Amino acid sequence: MSSAVVLLSGGQDSTTCLYWAKKNFKEVIALGFDYGQMHAQELEQAKKIAKDAKVEYKILNIKGLLAKSSLIEHSDHNAKSYLNDELPASFTAGRNILFLSVAGSFASEKGINDLVTGVCQTDYSGYPDCRRTTIDAMQNTLSLGYGSGDFRIHTPLMYINKAETWKLAKELDCLDIIIKDTLTDYDGNMTPNEWGFGSATNPASELRMKGFYQAKELQWI
Repeated sequence: MSSAVVLLSGGQDSTTCLYWAKKNFKEVIALGFDYGQMHAQELEQAKKIAKDAKVEYKILNIKGLLAKSSLIEHSDHNAKSYLNDELPASFTAGRNILFLSVAGSFASEKGINDLVTGVCQTDYSGYPDCRRTTIDAMQNTLSLGYGSGDFRIHTPLMYINKAETWKLAKELDCLDIIIKDTLTDYDGNMTPNEWGFGSATNPASELRMKGFYQAKELQWI
Protein backbone atom coordinates (compact mmCIF):
# COMPACT_ATOMS: atom_id res chain seq x y z
CA MET A 1 0.00 0.00 0.00
CA SER A 2 1.28 3.46 -0.83
CA SER A 3 0.03 6.23 1.47
CA ALA A 4 -1.99 6.63 4.66
CA VAL A 5 -3.17 9.34 7.01
CA VAL A 6 -2.72 8.46 10.69
CA LEU A 7 -4.75 10.13 13.43
CA LEU A 8 -2.04 10.98 15.97
CA SER A 9 -2.98 12.37 19.39
CA GLY A 10 0.37 11.82 21.09
CA GLY A 11 -0.92 8.94 23.22
CA GLN A 12 0.13 5.31 23.44
CA ASP A 13 -2.46 3.90 21.07
CA SER A 14 -2.16 6.41 18.24
CA THR A 15 1.64 6.32 18.40
CA THR A 16 1.64 2.53 18.17
CA CYS A 17 -0.62 2.90 15.13
CA LEU A 18 1.78 5.45 13.62
CA TYR A 19 4.58 2.89 13.71
CA TRP A 20 2.24 0.19 12.42
CA ALA A 21 1.46 2.48 9.47
CA LYS A 22 5.14 3.20 8.85
CA LYS A 23 5.67 -0.55 8.54
CA ASN A 24 2.71 -1.10 6.21
CA PHE A 25 2.71 2.01 3.99
CA LYS A 26 5.37 3.71 1.89
CA GLU A 27 4.30 7.21 2.91
CA VAL A 28 2.59 8.33 6.13
CA ILE A 29 1.10 11.70 7.06
CA ALA A 30 -0.05 12.27 10.64
CA LEU A 31 -3.00 14.43 11.61
CA GLY A 32 -3.84 15.82 15.04
CA PHE A 33 -6.78 17.79 16.40
CA ASP A 34 -7.00 20.67 18.83
CA TYR A 35 -10.58 20.17 19.96
CA GLY A 36 -10.36 22.20 23.14
CA GLN A 37 -8.94 19.44 25.34
CA MET A 38 -8.02 20.73 28.79
CA HIS A 39 -4.31 20.18 28.30
CA ALA A 40 -2.22 20.85 25.20
CA GLN A 41 0.68 18.69 26.31
CA GLU A 42 -0.48 15.65 24.34
CA LEU A 43 -0.19 17.62 21.09
CA GLU A 44 3.29 18.79 22.08
CA GLN A 45 4.22 15.15 22.59
CA ALA A 46 2.70 14.29 19.21
CA LYS A 47 4.84 16.92 17.49
CA LYS A 48 7.97 15.38 18.96
CA ILE A 49 6.87 11.84 18.12
CA ALA A 50 6.12 12.76 14.50
CA LYS A 51 9.41 14.64 14.12
CA ASP A 52 11.43 11.73 15.49
CA ALA A 53 9.52 9.34 13.22
CA LYS A 54 10.26 11.66 10.25
CA VAL A 55 6.56 11.99 9.50
CA GLU A 56 4.76 15.15 8.41
CA TYR A 57 2.37 16.28 11.14
CA LYS A 58 -0.49 18.73 10.83
CA ILE A 59 -2.74 19.92 13.69
CA LEU A 60 -6.23 21.14 12.83
CA ASN A 61 -8.20 23.49 15.08
CA ILE A 62 -11.73 22.20 15.66
CA LYS A 63 -12.42 23.91 18.98
CA GLY A 64 -16.07 24.42 19.86
CA LEU A 65 -17.39 21.71 17.56
CA LEU A 66 -17.83 18.92 20.10
CA ALA A 67 -20.14 18.30 23.04
CA LYS A 68 -18.67 19.03 26.45
CA SER A 69 -17.05 16.27 28.51
CA SER A 70 -14.53 15.93 31.32
CA LEU A 71 -11.81 16.07 28.66
CA ILE A 72 -12.93 19.56 27.63
CA GLU A 73 -14.14 20.90 30.97
CA HIS A 74 -12.41 20.09 34.26
CA SER A 75 -14.61 17.56 36.06
CA ASP A 76 -14.48 14.06 37.50
CA HIS A 77 -13.47 11.58 34.78
CA ASN A 78 -15.02 8.76 36.81
CA ALA A 79 -18.44 10.41 37.00
CA LYS A 80 -21.29 9.57 34.61
CA SER A 81 -21.73 11.34 31.29
CA TYR A 82 -24.56 13.86 31.25
CA LEU A 83 -25.53 12.37 27.88
CA ASN A 84 -25.89 8.78 29.04
CA ASP A 85 -25.42 7.46 32.56
CA GLU A 86 -23.98 4.23 31.14
CA LEU A 87 -20.98 6.17 29.81
CA PRO A 88 -18.16 7.90 31.73
CA ALA A 89 -17.87 11.69 31.88
CA SER A 90 -14.81 11.49 29.60
CA PHE A 91 -16.96 10.43 26.65
CA THR A 92 -16.84 13.26 24.11
CA ALA A 93 -19.80 12.71 21.78
CA GLY A 94 -18.84 12.60 18.11
CA ARG A 95 -15.09 12.95 18.68
CA ASN A 96 -13.90 9.99 16.61
CA ILE A 97 -16.68 10.50 14.08
CA LEU A 98 -15.61 14.12 13.53
CA PHE A 99 -11.93 13.20 13.45
CA LEU A 100 -12.50 10.57 10.76
CA SER A 101 -14.78 12.83 8.74
CA VAL A 102 -12.21 15.64 8.68
CA ALA A 103 -9.34 13.21 8.09
CA GLY A 104 -11.25 11.75 5.15
CA SER A 105 -11.57 15.17 3.54
CA PHE A 106 -7.91 15.93 4.24
CA ALA A 107 -6.88 12.59 2.71
CA SER A 108 -9.13 13.03 -0.32
CA GLU A 109 -7.35 16.21 -1.32
CA LYS A 110 -4.07 14.29 -1.33
CA GLY A 111 -5.47 11.28 -3.20
CA ILE A 112 -5.21 9.04 -0.14
CA ASN A 113 -7.89 6.49 0.72
CA ASP A 114 -6.35 4.82 3.76
CA LEU A 115 -6.88 6.13 7.29
CA VAL A 116 -5.35 4.65 10.44
CA THR A 117 -6.81 5.17 13.91
CA GLY A 118 -6.14 3.72 17.36
CA VAL A 119 -9.71 3.01 18.42
CA CYS A 120 -10.27 -0.24 20.30
CA GLN A 121 -13.36 -2.05 21.56
CA THR A 122 -11.48 -4.49 23.81
CA ASP A 123 -9.88 -2.28 26.46
CA TYR A 124 -11.81 0.97 26.34
CA SER A 125 -14.22 3.02 28.45
CA GLY A 126 -17.38 1.95 26.66
CA TYR A 127 -17.24 4.74 24.09
CA PRO A 128 -19.68 3.85 21.29
CA ASP A 129 -17.54 5.58 18.65
CA CYS A 130 -14.70 3.12 19.32
CA ARG A 131 -16.70 0.06 18.25
CA ARG A 132 -16.20 -1.89 15.04
CA THR A 133 -19.78 -1.18 13.96
CA THR A 134 -19.22 2.58 14.16
CA ILE A 135 -15.95 2.39 12.24
CA ASP A 136 -17.53 0.21 9.54
CA ALA A 137 -20.37 2.71 9.20
CA MET A 138 -17.89 5.59 8.90
CA GLN A 139 -15.88 3.72 6.28
CA ASN A 140 -19.03 3.21 4.25
CA THR A 141 -20.07 6.83 4.67
CA LEU A 142 -16.70 8.18 3.53
CA SER A 143 -16.66 5.83 0.54
CA LEU A 144 -20.18 6.83 -0.51
CA GLY A 145 -20.05 10.52 0.23
CA TYR A 146 -16.58 11.84 -0.48
CA GLY A 147 -16.44 11.08 -4.19
CA SER A 148 -12.83 9.97 -4.15
CA GLY A 149 -13.12 6.19 -4.17
CA ASP A 150 -13.39 3.50 -1.52
CA PHE A 151 -11.94 4.39 1.86
CA ARG A 152 -10.25 1.91 4.16
CA ILE A 153 -10.14 2.68 7.89
CA HIS A 154 -7.44 0.56 9.52
CA THR A 155 -7.78 -0.19 13.24
CA PRO A 156 -4.74 -2.26 14.30
CA LEU A 157 -5.78 -2.24 17.97
CA MET A 158 -9.49 -2.97 17.58
CA TYR A 159 -9.48 -6.50 18.98
CA ILE A 160 -6.46 -6.50 21.27
CA ASN A 161 -6.21 -5.53 24.94
CA LYS A 162 -3.76 -3.06 26.43
CA ALA A 163 -1.19 -5.70 27.32
CA GLU A 164 -1.25 -6.85 23.70
CA THR A 165 -0.84 -3.22 22.61
CA TRP A 166 2.36 -3.08 24.63
CA LYS A 167 3.47 -6.30 22.95
CA LEU A 168 2.74 -4.83 19.53
CA ALA A 169 4.84 -1.76 20.37
CA LYS A 170 7.74 -4.07 21.19
CA GLU A 171 7.29 -5.89 17.89
CA LEU A 172 7.20 -2.58 16.01
CA ASP A 173 10.39 -1.45 17.77
CA CYS A 174 8.76 1.62 19.30
CA LEU A 175 8.54 0.50 22.93
CA ASP A 176 11.02 3.11 24.17
CA ILE A 177 9.11 5.85 22.34
CA ILE A 178 5.85 4.74 23.94
CA ILE A 179 7.41 4.91 27.42
CA LYS A 180 9.51 8.06 27.00
CA ASP A 181 7.40 10.23 24.71
CA THR A 182 3.70 9.36 24.70
CA LEU A 183 1.08 10.88 26.99
CA THR A 184 -2.23 9.09 27.54
CA ASP A 185 -3.21 10.74 30.82
CA TYR A 186 -6.52 12.67 30.55
CA ASP A 187 -5.13 15.45 32.77
CA GLY A 188 -1.81 15.79 30.99
CA ASN A 189 0.09 14.58 34.07
CA MET A 190 3.80 14.34 33.18
CA THR A 191 4.90 12.33 36.22
CA PRO A 192 7.42 9.73 34.92
CA ASN A 193 6.83 6.06 35.69
CA GLU A 194 8.20 2.73 34.53
CA TRP A 195 5.24 2.56 32.15
CA GLY A 196 5.47 6.17 30.97
CA PHE A 197 4.01 9.56 31.92
CA GLY A 198 0.84 9.88 33.96
CA SER A 199 -0.88 9.29 37.26
CA ALA A 200 -2.38 5.92 38.15
CA THR A 201 -5.36 7.77 39.63
CA ASN A 202 -6.40 8.75 36.08
CA PRO A 203 -8.62 6.19 34.26
CA ALA A 204 -6.57 6.25 31.04
CA SER A 205 -3.25 5.96 32.84
CA GLU A 206 -4.57 3.22 35.10
CA LEU A 207 -5.51 1.14 32.05
CA ARG A 208 -2.11 1.81 30.51
CA MET A 209 -0.29 0.85 33.73
CA LYS A 210 -2.23 -2.38 34.23
CA GLY A 211 -1.57 -3.39 30.62
CA PHE A 212 2.14 -2.71 31.05
CA TYR A 213 2.49 -4.92 34.11
CA GLN A 214 0.40 -7.66 32.55
CA ALA A 215 2.60 -7.63 29.44
CA LYS A 216 5.69 -7.64 31.64
CA GLU A 217 4.39 -10.61 33.66
CA LEU A 218 3.77 -12.49 30.42
CA GLN A 219 7.31 -11.58 29.29
CA TRP A 220 6.00 -9.79 26.21
CA ILE A 221 8.08 -6.71 26.93
